[in-house]
Amino acid sequence: MSQTEIIVETPGRRLVDITRQIAGVIAESGMDQGLCHVFLLHTSASLLISENADPDVLTDLETFFSDLVPDGDRRYRHSAEGPDDMPAHVRSALTQSSLGIPVRNGRLALGTWQALYLWEHRHRAHRRRLVVTLIPA
Repeated sequence: MSQTEIIVETPGRRLVDITRQIAGVIAESGMDQGLCHVFLLHTSASLLISENADPDVLTDLETFFSDLVPDGDRRYRHSAEGPDDMPAHVRSALTQSSLGIPVRNGRLALGTWQALYLWEHRHRAHRRRLVVTLIPA
């Protein structure tokens, strides 16, 4: 088993493709078969596996979540860091903070149109930390 931490710079609210960074950790390890576990060390961002072929999918996801969890909702008491603070926590709670992806032949066993994304839920840029754990078969 091996474990490493990577940093992802986000430009603000959007989905950031992290597939290459995670694939690089696997390639560097030399692991052929096993499991790659990715854990995000934050409560205002999340992880997602989604389509990577049509960028409209990512736009539509953001549109849906903007309607579902609007910024500045008066029901939220927690707003220490602005009107997107509590909505970011709700978005994170509705999605995922970790992902497990099989590794086959030294590569992430993703489907043809799948990619790994870090979904930044805050409007301003952040440095997000991820722990990547590789468990050989």
